[in-house]
Amino acid sequence: MEPTLDQPARQVQKVRQVEAVPPPARPYGLLSQLRSFLIYDPLIWSYTIILGCCSLLVSFFDPSGRIQHGFARLWSWLIMKTILSPVTVTGLDRIDTSKPHVYAVTHASALDIPVLYVYLPFQFRIVFKSELLSYPFVGWHLERSGQVCINQQHPVKSVAQIRSAVKSLRTGMPLVIFPEGGRTPDGAIKPFMPGAFFLAIKAQTDIIPVVLKGTFELLPMNTYHIKSRPLEMHVGAPISTTGLRVRDMEALSARVMQAMNDLAH
Repeated sequence: MEPTLDQPARQVQKVRQVEAVPPPARPYGLLSQLRSFLIYDPLIWSYTIILGCCSLLVSFFDPSGRIQHGFARLWSWLIMKTILSPVTVTGLDRIDTSKPHVYAVTHASALDIPVLYVYLPFQFRIVFKSELLSYPFVGWHLERSGQVCINQQHPVKSVAQIRSAVKSLRTGMPLVIFPEGGRTPDGAIKPFMPGAFFLAIKAQTDIIPVVLKGTFELLPMNTYHIKSRPLEMHVGAPISTTGLRVRDMEALSARVMQAMNDLAH
C-alpha cells in the first residue's frame, strides 16, 4: 500500500497520545501496609489515649478550652511527624489571622484534623456533628473543650449552641467548619449542608475557603492503611458576609463552593 499524505499527522497524533498517558500511581504494597498497621496506627492510638486522658483532666480546670487546644496541637504534631507526610501551605500569609474568621474546609480524611491543628497557627474551635460525641476520647474532647455541636441540616434546632458560637466569633475566636457535613467517600467535594454558613451570616464574619489536597489518598474512609505522601493546604481569599441575611445562605454556599473548587483545581 502506498503511503498517504496524512500518515505523518497520524504518527504525530499517536506520539502525542502516548506522551499524554499519566505516570503510574505510586505503589503502596505490603511494606506500606505493615508500616501502617504495625507502626503508624499503634503510635497514633497511644498518642490519642495518653493525651486524651490529659486533656480530659485539664478540662476540669480550664473551661475555656485553651489548654486543651494545646494538647490537641501536640497530638496533631506527633501524628504528622509519625506519618512522614510534609504539608505545603499556600495563601495563609495573605489572611489576617488575628480576626475571627469562619474557615470552611474540605473533609476527605480523618487526618484532616491533625493537619489543621498543626498548620493553622492560632486558637480555633471546630463545628462538628453530634454523631462524633459517641467516639471515645475524640467525642469527650470535643464536648469538654469548647467545640460547637450544631445540626447543619437544620441549624435553627441548635439555637443555644449557635448563640454560643456567634458569641465566640464576636469575641475573637475563629471557627472551623466542614460544610460537606462529613468525609467524602471518593475524594470529590460533596454538596454543602444548607446551614453550613448560618453562623458566619449571623456573626457577619468573613468565610475563608480552605482545601486540603492529598489527605484522601493518605487515609480514605473505611481503612487504617496510612499511605505516606506530600500534602497541600490551599487557603483562599476571604468571602464577605456583610449585609447578608439567612435567606442568602444558598447563594453564599454556591459562592464558597466555587471558590473551593477553584482552589482544588
